[in-house]
Amino acid sequence: MQKTEEEIKALFNLIDDPDEEVFNTISDRLMNYGSPIIPDLEHLWETTLDESTQERIEMMIYKLRLNDLKDAFIEWKSKPEPSLFEGALLVTKFHFPELNLDTLRHQLEKIRRNIWLELNNYLTPLEQANVLKNILFSYYQLKGAEVSYANPEEFLISAPLQSKKGNAFANTILYAELCQQLDIISDFINIPKQCIIAFYTLDWSPDEIYPNPQEFIQFYIEGTTGHAFSQADLDKYFERSNIEPKNIYYKPLSNPRIIKKLLLEFAKCFNSPTLQYKQKDLIDLANLLE
Repeated sequence: MQKTEEEIKALFNLIDDPDEEVFNTISDRLMNYGSPIIPDLEHLWETTLDESTQERIEMMIYKLRLNDLKDAFIEWKSKPEPSLFEGALLVTKFHFPELNLDTLRHQLEKIRRNIWLELNNYLTPLEQANVLKNILFSYYQLKGAEVSYANPEEFLISAPLQSKKGNAFANTILYAELCQQLDIISDFINIPKQCIIAFYTLDWSPDEIYPNPQEFIQFYIEGTTGHAFSQADLDKYFERSNIEPKNIYYKPLSNPRIIKKLLLEFAKCFNSPTLQYKQKDLIDLANLLE
């Protein structure tokens, strides 16, 4: 242990070396210690006055956290039934690495319990959707925000759970997760440029292959606001947007596919030259979910 501490101390003393090659060697050695070294790096950052050295330390902390996140995504995807909510929490962790995720888990559980108390076996799917809408958007006062790549935090599940205002991705993922937890027969489907939940008939089976899956859909929910709409409304959207309707659009997205879609959209928030490394890393994370 003493030897390890001495080596870390020696490497820390060389971290401001102007020679890039020397620094890369030091950085690689420090990276081998993994995330347990982050508190030491943070302490070093606080006691360092040189701005460029601080930037080097920040980048090392970022890379260490990213490595942990890659491992967490691989582990999450390999589960028999990866939880949509836990996948969304991993995306949140990219942007807010120090956020207490248990606070978000408790908040979700509170909302789930409130909805569960209002549900019973005699409700029709539309009545179930109305319960969700009333609890989320009236009682809980969730608001929808326009999708804006200038506001990355609005893509994250923390947005509807903390500020009660998320964009289409955040709000729809919250809605879809609640449906999954409450065994409501619905799914996030693959409509281009939209976040939409389809409510299916009782004889729908997600494991079957149907030539026309839309025939089993009773209605659709727009996840940002909880409003229900019909097939005719969706057909008008396709017509207005010059999109040729395809059966594949009506197929449910698996939880890894939903999180992949979220990561790729979230990546667009980091388009400036100074942040493009984050965009690349988010795309790499999305590719892990192939």
